[in-house]
Amino acid sequence: MSGTTAAPTRARPRPFRQFIVKAHGRCNLACRYCYLYEGPDRTWRTRPAAAPAEVLDRTADRIARHARDHALPALSLVLHGGEPLLADAGTLARFTDTVRARVPEGCAVHATVQTNATLLTHDRVALLARHGIRVGISLDGGNAALNHRRVDHAGRPSWPAAARGARLVADHFPEAYAGVLTVVDPTTDPVRTYESLITLRPPALDLLLPHGNWSAPPPHEGAYGDWLCRVFDRWWSAGRRETRVRLFEECLALLLGLPAATESLGLAPFDAVVVETDGSIEQVDSLKSAYDGAAETGLDVFRHDFDQALAHPGVAARQAGLAGLAGRCRACPLVRVCGGGHYAHRYRAGHGFDNPSVYCADLQRFIRHVAARLAEEGGTS
Repeated sequence: MSGTTAAPTRARPRPFRQFIVKAHGRCNLACRYCYLYEGPDRTWRTRPAAAPAEVLDRTADRIARHARDHALPALSLVLHGGEPLLADAGTLARFTDTVRARVPEGCAVHATVQTNATLLTHDRVALLARHGIRVGISLDGGNAALNHRRVDHAGRPSWPAAARGARLVADHFPEAYAGVLTVVDPTTDPVRTYESLITLRPPALDLLLPHGNWSAPPPHEGAYGDWLCRVFDRWWSAGRRETRVRLFEECLALLLGLPAATESLGLAPFDAVVVETDGSIEQVDSLKSAYDGAAETGLDVFRHDFDQALAHPGVAARQAGLAGLAGRCRACPLVRVCGGGHYAHRYRAGHGFDNPSVYCADLQRFIRHVAARLAEEGGTS
């Protein structure tokens, strides 16, 4: 079964604006909680480790055609993995240049590489920066203790190399620093975790909930909302913006009635698509936490364009807005802020994704807390 929610007929799907390209399908780390390599999905095992040149070339063509057909003024190109820097940094730079050369004039390509930072060197970051590629870093915190689960395949800690890489970018290439992505761990002290992260001077911080669902619930159920609330209070009360925290800023914007959305909040149509190392066109990796093959579309860049991916039932379900949510969500007063939560977190075996988020209580706790703090300030930050 597909596990997707049937979507109503739409006048026109929203084009993809974020293209996540798997430059390398393997990782030099073996993080103990990794949903991609330790979860139910096994599709990565049969794919090439690195994306061949012909896959990258065809992908650039498909991205350019989508940008032209939909007159996109800008798009986001995310060089991903695995660990994308296992591919030569020059390959990443050449591919980015190719995409920029092929998109229509006037279409800006905002490129980012998402890395665990262990393979960052001065020469590699300098090369990426020269080619207009920003560096996003995935970490669990800003010290060794918080990163104890991020180990290599021999069980050795990754923190010394990751810390060197993160500090290299912050100290010498701040213009190329995209920020830090962190998965929430409610067993850690929230304020100390946040304060450790800002010592790395990220211009932006993404706080993500672990990819659990109703059939594979996250550990420590019910603790995530409180954790987020405590970090929000620390961030909100700082007196100055130490860093952008996207989840917080998007929640505030949605509460104020402004157009905003992340994958975890809001009702805006989702607009990201993935190209795997073999050229397969897929939905986002987070779906792989649900069941084996959950992200598959049956399409690839050699035989199909991205408009065909827009017609896939899974993509349609994620672009259906309020109508695509479970009845309980549609009736909730917080729905226009919550948006039903992250799509992958709604999955329940036998029922697909037509459910509230497994983090429903945590999201309600967090949103109501932010709303209360906003009200205390008279609706202004």
